[in-house]
Amino acid sequence: MAKQFTLGKNERLKSLKAIEQLFKEGHRFTVSPFRVNYTKTPKGLKFGVGVSAKNFKKAVDRNRIKRLTREAFRLQKYFLENKLNESGTGLNIFFIYTAKELPVYEQVVEKINSILKKLVKIADENNSSDT
Repeated sequence: MAKQFTLGKNERLKSLKAIEQLFKEGHRFTVSPFRVNYTKTPKGLKFGVGVSAKNFKKAVDRNRIKRLTREAFRLQKYFLENKLNESGTGLNIFFIYTAKELPVYEQVVEKINSILKKLVKIADENNSSDT
């Protein structure tokens, strides 16, 4: 059966409590133009995206950036999902777009790819330190 590349309701980070915990207690790193906040969870992969209204006045532009980011994440997340399933842990991830210009889709895909590789490396380190 073919692998399905979906981003369902249960994979979206919507809980206000979880988002507050993510920003308060989580770790973060930057891969320009994204700032990535993440926390370890018992299981599952939840994902959210934010774009500053200060940098992009029009909601159309903010929504486009979020849509491009979600699409790039949706198509590439399986590497990270597989690693998390192996280790039996999970992550809550929130991407914040920080640049002041509209991105091109290819640029977003490339940056999301490097972010996911970094998250896989982080999941590996956490898994090896737990055992």
